[in-house]
Formats: sequence, C-alpha cells, structure tokens
Amino acid sequence: MATSAEVVAPSGEEESAETPAALKREERLRKFRELHFKRNEARKLNHQEVVEEDKRLKLPSNWEAKKARLEYELVVDQKKKECAERGEDYNRVKLLEISAEDAERWERKKKKRNPDPGFSGYAEAQLRQYQRLTRQIKPDMDNYERQREECGEDFHPTSNSLIHGTHVPSKESIDRMVDDVEKQIEKRSKYSRRRAYNDDADIDYINERNAKFNKKAERFYGKYTAEIKQNLERGTAV
Repeated sequence: MATSAEVVAPSGEEESAETPAALKREERLRKFRELHFKRNEARKLNHQEVVEEDKRLKLPSNWEAKKARLEYELVVDQKKKECAERGEDYNRVKLLEISAEDAERWERKKKKRNPDPGFSGYAEAQLRQYQRLTRQIKPDMDNYERQREECGEDFHPTSNSLIHGTHVPSKESIDRMVDDVEKQIEKRSKYSRRRAYNDDADIDYINERNAKFNKKAERFYGKYTAEIKQNLERGTAV
C-alpha cells in the first residue's frame, strides 16, 4: 500500500513541469494583447489622418495662404491696440523690430519691381522709357577722364564756349544706340491696334461681336459657301 509521501510526490513533479508552459502561454498572450493594442492605435491614427486629409481636400486651394494672412492680421491688430494703449506709434515700433538685413532685402526687391500699368499717356510712356534707358547706362570713367583732358576748360561749358557739335561718339556707343532702336521697332511691331473701318466692305453684321463671328466663319467655311453666296447675289439660287 502506497504511503502519503509517495502519493504527494508525483503532484509536485507535475506542477514543476506545467510552470514553464504556463509562463510561455502568459508571455504569448501578453504579446498578443500588445499587438492588438498597437493595431487599434494604428487604426485610430489612420482614421484621424484620413479625416484630416479629407478636410484639407475640401478646403480651397489657397486656404493655407489665407489662414496665414488672417493670423498675421490678427497679430498686427493686437500689436496696434497695445501700441495705442501705451501711446506709441505702431509704424515706428514696427520699424524698430526690422533688422538691417531684412530692410536691405526688401529694398532690393522694391528696386527690381517694374510694374507695367500699360499705356496711360504719352508723358508717362516717355518717362518710363527715359528711366529704362538711364538704367542701362554704365559709366565709363576712363573715357570721362580722357574727354576731360581733351576739352580742358570747355569740359564745363559756359555761354562763351564753342564746344557744341564737336563731340564724335564712339563706335560702341553708336552700335548700342542702333541695337536699342532695333529692339524698340521689334517691340512696336508686336503691338495690337484697332483695325481701320473699311467703308467699301459689305455690311453683313449687326454689331462688332457679330462682325468678328462672321469673319471667323468666312475664314473657315468661305471656300465652301462661295458659290452659294454668288448665286444668292445674282438671284439664281435654287
């Protein structure tokens, strides 16, 4: 007959044998729960990104620029209120915050700009051409000094000087003038002007828009309808 010690001994061996398997199972379950949690987190983040992307796509194309502009205007309004409360001039405070490098960069950008408002008058067009030509002038100090030595006191003429008409321009100066004139002629040739009205042309329109349409139709279909038009004019159309 087995003793109590012999009966208990096998149960202890079984517990020691099951412990590593239980630990491995718990470890696998823990990793599975972590993966499940990470998958849910990734799904949640992906859904949020999809919603945000859908919102961005539904916004206007220039929404970011408008938003930045509105935020900037709010900041400016807030600074203006603060300056008004302190009794300061906002423009002066703003200039104090601008660095020398930014000021120089803005000044260079301002000089590069050449707005073309179109033809508004002959005086404005002449002034713009004068400014364009003066910007192209590159001082030649060697030639300046040479002319100064040749002319002597007459280099700065007075009412008694007879230097007028004695200057002969260099070949480079003449070539530069010719190139500029040719560029002006080429530019003028590209201008569009209002076509003159022809009194002898047939009136087959009721307004200018209809006249343009008739010209386009004649250009594309005129050769096909020439015989029909001639028959209508002669009264021999069938």
